Amino acid sequence: MRLRVDRERCIGAGMCALTAPEVFDQDLEDGHVLLLHTEPPRAQTTAARMAAGACPSGAITLHEPDPDAGSS
Repeated sequence: MRLRVDRERCIGAGMCALTAPEVFDQDLEDGHVLLLHTEPPRAQTTAARMAAGACPSGAITLHEPDPDAGSS
């Protein structure tokens, strides 16, 4: 899984940091999302997915690897 955030779209609700604090934080100055891990550890992927779904502004997007990539 690969994560991206759009800080311009972020409204600083903090749901990401509350849901997946090992993956997301908030900027102390403006409250906008800070992405701590572009590719979170496997143990954090469920929380990262939940955080992306809980984001009220849709500022978090996740990309799953193509399961067919690399297969011959």
